[in-house]
Parts: sequence; C-alpha cells; structure tokens
Amino acid sequence: MTDHVFGSGRIKARVAAQGAELQSLADGAGQDRLWAGLPAWPRRSPVLFPIVGRLPDDTARIDGQPFHITQHGFARDRAFAWHDRRPDGCTLTLTDDADSHTIFPYRFALTLDYQAEGDTLHVRYRLHNPDPARTLPASLGAHPAFAWPQQQGSAKTDHVLTFERPEPAPIRRVAGGLLQPESFPTPIEGRTLALSDALFVDDAIIMDAPASRSVRFHAPDGTGVTVAWEGFRELGLWTKPGADFLCIEPWYGFATPQGFSGEFTNKPGLLHLAPGEEWHASWSVTVDSPAIPA
Repeated sequence: MTDHVFGSGRIKARVAAQGAELQSLADGAGQDRLWAGLPAWPRRSPVLFPIVGRLPDDTARIDGQPFHITQHGFARDRAFAWHDRRPDGCTLTLTDDADSHTIFPYRFALTLDYQAEGDTLHVRYRLHNPDPARTLPASLGAHPAFAWPQQQGSAKTDHVLTFERPEPAPIRRVAGGLLQPESFPTPIEGRTLALSDALFVDDAIIMDAPASRSVRFHAPDGTGVTVAWEGFRELGLWTKPGADFLCIEPWYGFATPQGFSGEFTNKPGLLHLAPGEEWHASWSVTVDSPAIPA
C-alpha cells in the first residue's frame, strides 16, 4: 500500500506501512532532515520489537524451545495495518499471527501514532498484551537516523549533541552484538558530545541511565533537530563510520549481556506486561531553525 504523506505546514513527513517506518521528514524549506536510506545503511527509522539489539546466536529460548529472532526483532520487516490516515498524521498497528508465532510465541498488539504539530513530529507507541493468561516479555525501541551533516556544506565534525542535562555516567558498549559487562568513561563533556566517526568505531554508545529526556543535534549555525522521549529508559547513539547519518535511539531494553543463556523471559532489560496490560512511550523530533543574525 502507498506511503502516507502528511504535515503541519511547517514540516512534511512520509510513513510507510512496511515496518510503520518514517521515510522522510522535511523542513519548511524542503530539506529532508532524515537519512535517505542509502546503501551504507538502507533503513531510515526502524521500529525495534520484540527485542532491542541481539540475542546469542539470534536465538531466544522460550519454554525450553529455541526461536530464531534476528537483531532488533521482526516488526521492522512486517507490514503494519493502517488504522487511519490524516492530513496531519496516521496510526498503524501490528498484531500477532500464525507467522509471528513461529518466531515469537506471544500475543501482542503494537500501535504507532504519528502526529505533526508545528515544527514537531510526535511518535507515540502503545504495546498491548491481549492474552488473557500469559505475560508478554518484550523490549521496544526507536531507531531514527538523521542526516549528518544537518547543515549543507558544513563538516560532520562541526556538529555536536547538546543534552538537556549533564551526563557524567559511564557508557556501555557491545561486542559481537552482545552487551559487554564492563562500563566505559563517557565521551560527553558536561552536556556536550563533540561528534566524529571515531566515537563509533567500537559500535554504538549506550547510555543505560541517561539523566536527560532530550538532546539537540546541531550544526554551528543552529541547523538541526531536537529529539525528546518519554517512557523509554535507555538511549543509543550510533552510526556506521563513513556514512552520513547519526542515529539517536530511545530504547526500553538492550542487547543480551555476554554470558546470558537462560529463558528469554529472564533476559535483562525486558518489559513484562501482565494479561490485558498496556505500555505507552513516545519520542518526538523538533526541527530547529538556523539562528537569525542580530
């Protein structure tokens, strides 16, 4: 089914049914602030469910049986159903079926709602456990990739992340896709992270207890975006060195810790939704305008 294009008059977004994935986010001048999904990394803003990160051997052990779940789960590769399409947004839902049960034998209903308002795109998540008897264990995350540089003609190393609050806590890293047991000194100085490809040679920067609930990604003249989140606990930052994007990823969950081999339901970092329970979270991106000279 065709993508849905919508806007506020100041931003214009496009969302696909496949993966309920945001495909573009243009500012008032028509410049797309989202990564274009080029061959270096062909995704743009995938939905991570029912896992964030990787499992050992891409295998979850559920009730003693192995289930093959690849990195970041299967939602990003499934077609969501349109619930509604509006001039200023849309709502899509993915529910369990016979195919999903061969990968992940739980019932679920995952709904995403996109809403454009002024300079901001709001993305809201609702995860419902419709099973009358069984708890749903899962993780869920966002993975939007923003064009880097944001300001055309500027260098990538001219860009910084400015966090809402100081972030002195150590960071976490993965190796072979699994969470390493040790922590590492943060490269964030106060509220500021000076950006370079070198930060990501060892894969993602994982903040498992960020003090902030928003971060601004911007060029020296102020061109950039502000990403804010609610309901998510962790934050991932990632790029593929040499590619022109930066992912700012609010998560509830993380890659499996090295050495873990137990039942999936005991995997660290999961939500556990009781029968009939719902979980809500959201993130937003506000398109920041360049500074106006005095």
